[in-house]
Amino acid sequence: MGKLKQAALWTAVLALVLKLSGLLRESIVSTKFGVSSETDAYFLAFPFITLVVAMISTGFNNVFLPMYIKNRKSGEAGDHNANALLNWTMVLFVGISFVGWFGAPYFLPIMYGNMSDEIATIAIPMTQVFFAFMTVIALSGLLDSYLQSRRIFVPSQMSKLLATLFSVIFAVLFNEQWGIFSLAYGFIFGTILGVIVQLYYLFRSDYKYRLEFRMDIKFRNAFLLLIVPSLLNSVVGQVNFFVNKAFASGIDGAVTYLNNASLIISIPNAIYATTLAAIIFTLMSEQTEDRAKFKATFFRGMEISLVTLLPIAAGLLVIGDSVIAFIYEHGKFTPTDTHKTHIALMLYLPVIVFQGMQLMLSKSMYARGKTAVVFRISVTTVLINFLSNWLLVDRFGYPALAIATSIVSVYFFAVSMVVVYKDLGKEELARFGRMVPQVLIPTVIMGLVVWAAKVFVGLGSLSPVIQLATLAPLGVVVYAGMLFVFYRAGFRRFLSLLKRS
Repeated sequence: MGKLKQAALWTAVLALVLKLSGLLRESIVSTKFGVSSETDAYFLAFPFITLVVAMISTGFNNVFLPMYIKNRKSGEAGDHNANALLNWTMVLFVGISFVGWFGAPYFLPIMYGNMSDEIATIAIPMTQVFFAFMTVIALSGLLDSYLQSRRIFVPSQMSKLLATLFSVIFAVLFNEQWGIFSLAYGFIFGTILGVIVQLYYLFRSDYKYRLEFRMDIKFRNAFLLLIVPSLLNSVVGQVNFFVNKAFASGIDGAVTYLNNASLIISIPNAIYATTLAAIIFTLMSEQTEDRAKFKATFFRGMEISLVTLLPIAAGLLVIGDSVIAFIYEHGKFTPTDTHKTHIALMLYLPVIVFQGMQLMLSKSMYARGKTAVVFRISVTTVLINFLSNWLLVDRFGYPALAIATSIVSVYFFAVSMVVVYKDLGKEELARFGRMVPQVLIPTVIMGLVVWAAKVFVGLGSLSPVIQLATLAPLGVVVYAGMLFVFYRAGFRRFLSLLKRS
């Protein structure tokens, strides 16, 4: 576990830097472009990148990693199969790049039927640019899986960081020449550099690459059997995302408001998913034959999720308006835009907690090869999301889209809980149940203390920077103290993850 603890520390640091860089990028976008047709177009084109990343990091990785680890343990030709799989996937994405480039002018207006001509003139060529380099973007995600199979986690975070940082650099240096396209060009340039970094570390390991396309029939058939539901499951989440964008595309500024709010919401889960969840998933994949160790690792994952994500959600409930103002309210982004983004943020808050814990539930099922089960659960979320949007958006406007996302996250979590704990047993469910109030009580106390300091002490009348500089540390100290009082065992286990071996 020594190396895993070091990996957790470094990946957590890099993930935090990555998200801070992402916030810097969005702050620059808000300053330079505000809430406009340019920003709406960018946020309509970029989901195709997130779709491919989700397909690789979720769909491909959740099947490949357990199979590859098992393959290597058994002494079979793991690299032989891995090489063939990598090469075939690259061929597939070359074809996807061509289809996306030539098809964007046709399928984009169909997907976003409500978008204006002003938005379409930017969104279509930007989508074509992203598809032109989709093979490189997919390769970055694939290399993440191959590195993770060797317990190499840091280079993948470095790769993601380069893509985000160069988006920022290009936006600052070239926004006058290229406009909103500077973000896209910077992202692509950084991704290419990131792939070079990942390849360097992969080839430094014991991995041996060959240009081969034949794989063992047993491995191929097993992979194809599992990858179909896993990919469909990863696409389901993005389908929900596209549904929300389609509904939002007809409301002025809604795409930008929802994107800015969801970015803040995604920060804790993104850091958690790319660090601790990735490491825990690796361990669960290695422990499928040892039920006791598997249960212990799974509980640790659920515990970390609740201990870290619940107080973050409570903190944003109290100081979310200050966070938005600090990040976005510059240049062309006005206080009115801050207020509208804050509305979406409040309605997104359940996603932080329930999506984080549901991620661990899904990882446990993937580790045991139950990809079809995850798909059957997740596919129903498309219907729930569409119906929620259809029933609520006309009445409540863009906030309904955030409500629908929260409804889906709660539903997905609840059904996954039933499936997972039916297999693990009532004792494990009772163990989780005993943990919840021990974390909830410190969270409530922390939220009340921060709210009182903001309202009654008068800190809420100060600038966003001062509010965050005072209220956030206050919340951390109060929560840590209360967690030590009410859930000492969990407090100590969490601290152990933050220490080097």
